Amino acid sequence: MTWLRSLLVFLLLLPCSSAYSIDASAIIQQVEDNLNGKTLFMKLTMIVKTRRTERKMKMDSYSIGTEKSFIKITYPGKDKGITFLKLDNSMWQYVPRIEKVIKIPASMMLQSWMGSDFSNDDLVRESSISEDYTVTLIGETDSDYKVLLIPKEDAAVVWGKIVMFISKKLLLPTAVNYFDEDDLLIRTLLYLEQKKFGDRHYPSRWVMTPETDDKKGHETIVLIDEAVFDREISSSYFTKRALKRYSR
Repeated sequence: MTWLRSLLVFLLLLPCSSAYSIDASAIIQQVEDNLNGKTLFMKLTMIVKTRRTERKMKMDSYSIGTEKSFIKITYPGKDKGITFLKLDNSMWQYVPRIEKVIKIPASMMLQSWMGSDFSNDDLVRESSISEDYTVTLIGETDSDYKVLLIPKEDAAVVWGKIVMFISKKLLLPTAVNYFDEDDLLIRTLLYLEQKKFGDRHYPSRWVMTPETDDKKGHETIVLIDEAVFDREISSSYFTKRALKRYSR
């Protein structure tokens, strides 16, 4: 009757395994909701560090859900008025100096965004994790979940896998590790210093650190100076006409 005992054990484990998987997907969905809200306006400061230099940028960011976003650089003077628009998976940039709207092609999505350790792809793809990846809960502590994200076959993503650590208390990410297709760790993003903006907790300091030898000593820090969730944002920000209109 050994086979019968094995079958009973298998059947008893099935509901647990299923629940484990469903919980992981629900956790990621809640994380995305907590990060994005229905709408989100932010004022940000970005500090880009390399082995030789350090520079600072300031910007305003407007978004509706995960499909639409508009960013305007407000500092320094030489970059002031540069704007970016994301609609679904497409992205455009307006540069006042040449008075031209540029569509960012797929071939440039991995390039650095404004010289930082974030890429153009981050602006377009970061919020579609629940759609593009299969989610598995691979560990937990008293304070955190550890989630493995594997890209779906038809997903146009650049990472071989992502490992995310999520605060159980706030259901917000605390650290994200990005790996290439050869399982090499390429970069690490830390979400630090949770603060309350209105009635929401939100990580106010993001630190992106490249892990490859050629980027040793590089680091990009994003400081959230202001964040306003779930207030109406004019749809006028999310048209190509807005790139020039709101550049002034």
